Amino acid sequence: MRKNLGKKPAIFPMPVLMVGTYNEDGSVDVMNAAWGMMLDMNKVVLNLTESHKTVKNIKEKKAFTVAIADASHVVESDFLGIVSGNSTPNKFEKSGLHAVKSEFIEAPIIEEYGITMECEFIEYQSDETGCGVIGEIVNVSADEKVLDGKGNIDVSKINAIMYDPFNHGYYKVGEKVGQAFSDGNKLK
Repeated sequence: MRKNLGKKPAIFPMPVLMVGTYNEDGSVDVMNAAWGMMLDMNKVVLNLTESHKTVKNIKEKKAFTVAIADASHVVESDFLGIVSGNSTPNKFEKSGLHAVKSEFIEAPIIEEYGITMECEFIEYQSDETGCGVIGEIVNVSADEKVLDGKGNIDVSKINAIMYDPFNHGYYKVGEKVGQAFSDGNKLK
């Protein structure tokens, strides 16, 4: 039997994305954002309100990074989501994480996360059906620890976490259970 739950954000798992920018004084700002996804093959969209310090920085610097949060850094990732850069300008320092400047854009790469998309800001959509921040990926950088023997990203090595909007939990992404564009051929 099914039960009606009403209007809920029921698309999940939601990725835990760490959005990095530079503040006006050059210090690092990072926020945790679960409301984001790929827009197409080379663009990301982040559903963020303009009240976030990170959005203000993105608009000013015209760049941002998006890292995939991992199970080894749940505490730090959550901290960067519950503390506002508007009221705590040194929140990144308090996280204990480390950053280096991207070679391609004016935004930081957080060294502890295994994979980072480096993005140029395209636009901010703020109308009723707007998505928020849209950026074009200009580079993806990955720590060698998350690569396979061929130099490709091995998703199982990232230990990515996902956000559960129903119970506000973080969960580690699990094992591979099938092969896309292949397994369905069994029913042909």
